[in-house]
Amino acid sequence: MFTFIECLRAALISIKAHGLRSLLTTLGIIIGVASVIATVSIVQGLSFNINQQFEGLGANSLSVYSYTSFDDQLRGRFGRITDRDLQLISARVNGIQSITPILASRFTSQVHYGARSTYGRVIGTSESYRNVNQLFIEHGRFLSASDNQSRRRVCVIGVTVRDNLSLPENPVGEYIEINNEWFKVIGLAEAKGEMLGLQQDDIVLLPYNSMQRLNGNAAELDIQIQLTVQQLDELPDVSEHIRQLLRKSHRIEGDDDDFKIQSAQQLKDSISQITSAVTLVMGGIVSISLLVGGIGIMNIMLVSVTERTREIGICKAIGAKRHVILLQFLLESLLLCLLGGLVGLLMGYAAGAGIAAMIPNFPPAHVPLWAVALSFGFSALVGLVFGIAPAAKAANLDPIDALRYE
Repeated sequence: MFTFIECLRAALISIKAHGLRSLLTTLGIIIGVASVIATVSIVQGLSFNINQQFEGLGANSLSVYSYTSFDDQLRGRFGRITDRDLQLISARVNGIQSITPILASRFTSQVHYGARSTYGRVIGTSESYRNVNQLFIEHGRFLSASDNQSRRRVCVIGVTVRDNLSLPENPVGEYIEINNEWFKVIGLAEAKGEMLGLQQDDIVLLPYNSMQRLNGNAAELDIQIQLTVQQLDELPDVSEHIRQLLRKSHRIEGDDDDFKIQSAQQLKDSISQITSAVTLVMGGIVSISLLVGGIGIMNIMLVSVTERTREIGICKAIGAKRHVILLQFLLESLLLCLLGGLVGLLMGYAAGAGIAAMIPNFPPAHVPLWAVALSFGFSALVGLVFGIAPAAKAANLDPIDALRYE
């Protein structure tokens, strides 16, 4: 332990004695670590933000929507999810907690209020939409079963629609125009922000039957079904049961499904895989600069060995063992890399946070602990790998030849 402390002290003295050279030596490590941390912090910040948003969707939710392959489109065959499918799933599938249809508008999504107009996602749905999508009401109330049965001309809007139309802070009781029809605002949904760059607060929710009447031509009906299950562990069974029911209902034999069933967790996992792959590729590319920095450190350490040849000879002459000389030079190389890694970590996080702040609507940078550990670990590895050759050269010097060196 005493030997280690003395070698560490000698390494620190040597680094301090050649401060400018030590700084220039570690520059490659600093740039390499800073590049890795900046890249990882930006990508992981986006991934962290997406994961937080997906948590609001609920892990026990499923979405069922139509799907048409390219070959079927060429044949003029299009998959559809209809009211009959909704009723079939509701009646035949056990374990469903809430289920709601989603019917998008076939007309323009322009909404008017006085002289102002805006575009929003106008959809028809039921009272269960609130539970399935974990939607909360800030003012007023949500759609009810009686609104749907009576085909009332009422709606619930998001805060973006309210702001774009310059409606009052509490817009309940105001009337907006959709496709030449007037609808009374009965509720304002709480703000949910953006998700994957898409605005979630530009919604206009109408009763499902009211939207059917606005769309017309029920023969071309194509809806999306969203549902939640009572128990999370029942999700795979419920999904498979729905798949078998729809295949039988659509008379599919041997062909691919004309629908998709997707859970929020599946979508979250897919996006996580993409961000992880991007992090790995980008981190691997910029980490090449770490190798360049390691070569620079090895070069300077070899120069240092040459400069201190007589010092090494004196140490050996008074009894310093080979492993002590080896440890001293290895520690010096290791300390240079670790100090460079620390400075690079701080600079990288600052750069990542700055870049994320300059991009509009981009989530803040996030540096996971594994990235910090990986940066320091890789820096230490570079110090050991590229410091071993100079340290071995110093340890193997003959003391007589070293004392004669000029």
